[in-house]
Amino acid sequence: MTAPVLNLSAYKFTPFAETELPALRDRLRARTAELGLRGTILLATEGINLFVAGPRPATDALVAELRALPGLADLTPKESQSDERPFNRMLVKIKKEIIAFGQEGIDPARDPAARLEAATLKQWLDEGRPVTLLDTRNDYEIRLGTFKNALVPGIDHFRDFPAAVRRLPDELKAQPIVTFCTGGIRCEKAAPFLAREGFSNVFQLEGGILKYFETCGGAHYEGDCFVFDRRVGVDPQLQETDAVMCFACQMPLTAAEQRDPRYVPDISCPHCAANPSTA
Repeated sequence: MTAPVLNLSAYKFTPFAETELPALRDRLRARTAELGLRGTILLATEGINLFVAGPRPATDALVAELRALPGLADLTPKESQSDERPFNRMLVKIKKEIIAFGQEGIDPARDPAARLEAATLKQWLDEGRPVTLLDTRNDYEIRLGTFKNALVPGIDHFRDFPAAVRRLPDELKAQPIVTFCTGGIRCEKAAPFLAREGFSNVFQLEGGILKYFETCGGAHYEGDCFVFDRRVGVDPQLQETDAVMCFACQMPLTAAEQRDPRYVPDISCPHCAANPSTA
């Protein structure tokens, strides 16, 4: 029996010198090729962001190598399993940001927002505490699922988030707000930005939805979680779902949407059939 593929996602905001990035990129390209891994590693002066898949011995070896780098000793990947590798190739790239936001002065490594553990959030929700859950993801990701009663900003790209924040009602500025995203990285920038805009009681969900699923299952969550690989979506047990991507408009489709007569694999879906400009 073939061993399942281990999928890792991890990030860390920690300063890297711009001059050291090319050598680090080349080193990681060589090492991931040697280990037979597939996925993407993004490097920037602000840190590292990675999604890789392969056999556990290979992923363990990569994590050990990364933890030996300055600032990455506590790198803590999130894990899930799949029957097949969800990536076609291995890419290691240097970027301006490990998550594109486009706002100067946001420095998660030196000035982070307060973190809220998944178990604590579940406790708050179990108790019915007054708290606003702010989904920082893009609209197409949210289609597969989100927390019950979450506030959805209505954005197509994370760079649109600042404008969406400025449209929020002023009465939210003094209320408890918990930001969340897939794995936590967007909230590293979204939560400090909210604080800079005058929101005085902001938390970021540590580890995002995936860590919440791992710790708390699907309590207070409705649907699945969109992921950026061939699996498309995972359920609260971190298992691949029946979701697929429309070939034409790249919209994630639930099992119910795939039963719509307008869904034709590799050609169209209910979304782009109703909105031809998106195809």
